[in-house]
Amino acid sequence: MHSAFWKASKWASTMSIAETTRGAADLDALAAAARGFGGGVQPPAGLPDVALLTRLANEFFAAVPGQSFPSTAGPSLAGFGASPTDVGGSAAPHLASAATAPAPTGAQTSVNPFAIGTAPSQRPFDSSSVDSRILDTLALAASPSLPSSGFGGPSVAGFGASPVNASATAVPFESPRPAAPAFPASRDVSVLDLSAVNALNVTPGTPLPQNVEAGPSLAGFGFSRGIDPASTGRVDNSALPGATQNALPQPPPANPPPQVLIDPSHRGNSQQHGLSPSFGNIPLPFEAELKSLLAPLAAQPASSAHGGENGSSLYFLGGLLSPSAGIGVPGLATPQFDPSLSPAHDQFDVQAIRRDFPILNETVNGRPLIWFDNAATTQKPKAVIDRLTYFYEHENSNIHRAAHELAARATDAYEGARSKVAKFLNARSADEIIFTRGATEAINLVAATFGNQHIGAGDEIVVTNLEHHANIVPWQQLALSKGAKLRVAPVDDNGALLLDEFGKLLNARTKLVAFTQVSNALGTITPAKTIIEMAHRVGARVLVDGAQSVSHMKVDVQNLDADFFVFSGHKLFGPTGIGALYGKKDLMDSLPPYQTGGNMIQDVTFERVLFHASPNRFEAGTGNIADAVGLGAAIDYVERIGLDAIAKYEHSLLVYATKRLSEIPNLRIIGNAPEKASVISLVMKGIPSEQVGAKLNKHGIAVRSGHHCAQPILRRFGQETTVRPSFAFYNTCGEIDVLVAALKDIQTEAGVNSL
Repeated sequence: MHSAFWKASKWASTMSIAETTRGAADLDALAAAARGFGGGVQPPAGLPDVALLTRLANEFFAAVPGQSFPSTAGPSLAGFGASPTDVGGSAAPHLASAATAPAPTGAQTSVNPFAIGTAPSQRPFDSSSVDSRILDTLALAASPSLPSSGFGGPSVAGFGASPVNASATAVPFESPRPAAPAFPASRDVSVLDLSAVNALNVTPGTPLPQNVEAGPSLAGFGFSRGIDPASTGRVDNSALPGATQNALPQPPPANPPPQVLIDPSHRGNSQQHGLSPSFGNIPLPFEAELKSLLAPLAAQPASSAHGGENGSSLYFLGGLLSPSAGIGVPGLATPQFDPSLSPAHDQFDVQAIRRDFPILNETVNGRPLIWFDNAATTQKPKAVIDRLTYFYEHENSNIHRAAHELAARATDAYEGARSKVAKFLNARSADEIIFTRGATEAINLVAATFGNQHIGAGDEIVVTNLEHHANIVPWQQLALSKGAKLRVAPVDDNGALLLDEFGKLLNARTKLVAFTQVSNALGTITPAKTIIEMAHRVGARVLVDGAQSVSHMKVDVQNLDADFFVFSGHKLFGPTGIGALYGKKDLMDSLPPYQTGGNMIQDVTFERVLFHASPNRFEAGTGNIADAVGLGAAIDYVERIGLDAIAKYEHSLLVYATKRLSEIPNLRIIGNAPEKASVISLVMKGIPSEQVGAKLNKHGIAVRSGHHCAQPILRRFGQETTVRPSFAFYNTCGEIDVLVAALKDIQTEAGVNSL
């Protein structure tokens, strides 16, 4: 019997290197023998008994995709493709059929309770789909103490091809040992040990992050994990573990891991980027050979600044490849432009970042979505979406004043988000952060509390001509109700604030200065620190509207010495309906409540009430708990990229867009201040802004057209409306090229390009 086992295992192992025709014939004979005794087909001479053959063949066919036994089967082995059940509905026999089960006949049909439609007809055995690793493993499972083949063993699922498969010449099988293999006396040798096969299906203890590039696969060995062979390298998330169409999404862990961002230079710490130390240095098969083959490219000069410090986002090709200039979009040729305008990619991979935003896979009117409406709202990364889902699935509760577990989880998550906002703004304490519905509510809170308490008849409030309506109307209404005066600092013809004129407005009657750090309509960046210093010299308090600044630049409220700072979460890649007010602790504790009710009180009787100190004093009722947590996740995401890197990349986009748009005749850019964020307002001669916006939508391009809730500054430039493309760090130069081409098409259609 031992000799028979040896022959069977040797026969199965050599199948991985035998000729296809002979291998298929032998396998057909083996399968026919396994189906029963009455078929008139004899197994190849020297094979073990039929019972063992049946078990061996059943397990073999269960692992081979697309074979012809129409019996239900278990899931496919990881790394070996779809199970037969997944391919057209046919299946390999399950182990439960065992050796004594009758073979299926034409009159017998195994019904899959989960199958939809009719079962396909049986198909002949296809030996080309046989994976030699399965044969090797099954043979060794039948006789584990036999010598292994010269092959390096099966590949671990998810880590590419086995080194064995890369060789065109088979490695000879080792000679058998002189002594017959010894089996434990208690072991039933007719039972196939599948532990080695099962080991192939074990997911590593710490899976690789889904958004870490696996690198291109080797020729002849299929495609890398998640890469569509018909695509040009676009990742198909449905091919990743746990992301199939049939699998239910799994919640993130209790403390969701940080989103992984590719660091092309590999100067970052692997722990900081979410990489498990156990997988941080896994070599790619034939990495040395690849580098050797591509070495001649290293001598070629780089054609652009793209690709990071080493010219490649692929870790194993660092320093060898230099992508051509420009960032492409599907269906668009790579743009050619001045390399000096090329966005900096040092430790910044825009394509990796784009994969973090599911909505960027959308199509609009048959075109890829191009989101240039970031000044109105930003899109949300998967990390934020997942965090919100996790909160509602595992933490949802009202906060504070409860002893149960979910209340503790929700409170920790909510207060943890407050601490993240404080750190993000460099506040002295989390107690200086008050959650609001957004920047608008935060400004109204200050107007209703500080304004009502400290501004009276004859006092003055100073704003600038750049303000959003949300930073005009509350102060206008306050001034009207108090008999105060609203004064406006002007801008020059480029949209830059005239500091000298601003200084002339300040005096002893000035109680409050409110200004935007970045204009939402023009993109002008104001000299915030200087403005605050000038206001403080006359004893005025200062509110900074940071709705447009926090997503583009670092904000340090201590360095600015702002008294109040407001922003909205939805413009920081976070959820809508959540924002924050920073207020100096001693100042906020001196102010009356904005609203009253639960959560903001310490003690209540029918005769009196004792309020909490800030921040709870200003958070009456049940707040937007989940979205506050989502805002914290958005801040985590932005900080992992780095605001310095974001600012550098977005500035390059702004420079490139300004250059390309300026080349279009009869197009005028409104506002060209020396210091600008990535916002452009434009008008086209003879074409209304609303019409331009609607036509751009047909090209899949989303821009804002209208007055942008900033009518005073547009009227300063003689405009009622403009078209406003605004850029974020997930936008590309290729998308800007699409915008430019679309605008030219719109001019041509309107017949105004020659005006």
